[in-house]
Amino acid sequence: MFSSATVRHTVLRQQAKGEVAMLDVLIRGAAVVDGTGRPAFTADVGIKDGVIIEVGKVTTPAARVIEAYGALVTPGFIDIHTHYDGQVSWDAEMLPSANHGVTTAIMGNCGVGFAPARSRDRDTLIALMEGVEDIPGTALHEGITWEWETMGEYIDAIDQIPRTMDIGVQVPHNPLRLYVMGERAVRREAATPDDIAAMQALLTEGLEAGALGFTTADTVGHRDANGNPTYARQVAASELYALGEAMGRVGKGVIQIFNDFYRENAGDFPTIAELARRSRRPLSFTYEQDDAWPEGFHEYVTGEMDALNAAGVPIRAQVAPRAIGGIHSLQGTINPFMTRPSYMAIMHLPHAERVRIMRDPAFKSQLLTEADRPISDFVMSVSPRVEEWGADPIRMAQRTFCLDPVPDYEQTLEASLYGQSQATGRSVPDLLYDQLLTQDGTGQVFVPIMNWGGGNYDFVHDTLTNPWAILGLSDGGAHVGYICDGSFPTYLLSHWTRDRTRGPRIGIERAVQLQTSAPAEHIGLHDRGRIAPGYRADINVIDHAALAIGKPTLRNDLPAGGTRFVQSASGYLATLVAGEVVTANDMLTGVRPGRVVRGAQGRAA
Repeated sequence: MFSSATVRHTVLRQQAKGEVAMLDVLIRGAAVVDGTGRPAFTADVGIKDGVIIEVGKVTTPAARVIEAYGALVTPGFIDIHTHYDGQVSWDAEMLPSANHGVTTAIMGNCGVGFAPARSRDRDTLIALMEGVEDIPGTALHEGITWEWETMGEYIDAIDQIPRTMDIGVQVPHNPLRLYVMGERAVRREAATPDDIAAMQALLTEGLEAGALGFTTADTVGHRDANGNPTYARQVAASELYALGEAMGRVGKGVIQIFNDFYRENAGDFPTIAELARRSRRPLSFTYEQDDAWPEGFHEYVTGEMDALNAAGVPIRAQVAPRAIGGIHSLQGTINPFMTRPSYMAIMHLPHAERVRIMRDPAFKSQLLTEADRPISDFVMSVSPRVEEWGADPIRMAQRTFCLDPVPDYEQTLEASLYGQSQATGRSVPDLLYDQLLTQDGTGQVFVPIMNWGGGNYDFVHDTLTNPWAILGLSDGGAHVGYICDGSFPTYLLSHWTRDRTRGPRIGIERAVQLQTSAPAEHIGLHDRGRIAPGYRADINVIDHAALAIGKPTLRNDLPAGGTRFVQSASGYLATLVAGEVVTANDMLTGVRPGRVVRGAQGRAA
């Protein structure tokens, strides 16, 4: 849509004392997509003291001029669903999100986090995060500073580190329950009235200290590192309602919830709706498509959202711009051969040594003839996805795609391993084995888990165009060895507005709105999310024609030598946070103006 552009940064000397007031930054000649959904327009953007001062034809001189002719200017992206709760203890760069135009990241989602936390419960919370979000426990043990017990102390502690972006925290249900109930929470006992009163008080205290909301989850897929269900799994609806009512009384915060309602023909969705009604607080829920999606269920959920919002109950769906799935590789957490005896015998070896052994034709022949070990021999939250290879190999082959050299998340059935097998006569395991050994053993395949019903993105398109949708579920900072979705902002702008060929695209104005003004208004950050005078100067300058995501690559940069997949981006000419340039031409500048956002922010003047 927008031609390839280059940005020229010019830093001028300050004018002599007494001359006309000078802007800090002037972005000149860009196509502005202001975040509201209205059509793009050409304008200059003037910035002073971290705030947008002028939009239009700006003649005021500036200390720094960004010539952005041919480029796209958007508000900075607000990622409302991340899991940087531990990473913020040691990390100021906030990768991968900082490379994908994110200027505000919200943590504490899905009911997991590290505050409030008694000292005796630290290992328990680390095991919970390790299991639920696939973050190495060794990295968390090494990196988390634990300079807090209460939520307020946690906010103060993490606010001591300047960052590339603003961060916001939420009060997670599992630590809250553990803090109040101790081992009874781990055993998933019902909360007593005194327990609930104590949780209400702590939740209120956290909101008053600056937390942006409360989060919870009830899903079979969330387990701790030992395979145990989370402490908030299947709690009584009355407990949720009581916590929501406490939020209603204080008049602060949003609610985020993730559960399996879509797997049981609406299941707990009425509970979600009732929680929104009773709390009188904005609520968002994870909205994704399972393969077993019941006929007509999508219409039910969208109809309920329409009715609730029409009745004044603010409820939104957190949606993803593509299939959510796992990266199978010899480097990460998981691959389809990890339950076979021959691979199990070498999986402890360094990567290079495993690759050398697997290149031996005799080893390959032996492994491909072996049966899988029972999945019960493994304790990991993602292991059921390995089991499916043995349970339904054809189905899995039809949804397994080579992810390199250029990531493509919307391929055809013919491009799947099943399609390749049909075309070449080679078996799927044979193809898969060789794919994992490509590129010096860094080859990858992608296996969609959600949002791939029917082998297409019809559901994804419907959700992206739903008026109550907001972009979420990137899980930035989590699932570091298996899922790599922190690139969602870039994928949405590149694939859905420019590259898609298998169905309709969406307008670039909608793509920007989904991750700027829509989440800002939902979560109460009314000072950002738009390009307009008075709003925070959180801004992206983008070469839309060159915008792209890279192949997920493994980095050994977590504490204690922990590894993680990180997906790069190209096409970000500049990203500004509070008027300061934190990335230029896809590279971090070292500038770190980001702080903790303490509570809802007022509307721009």
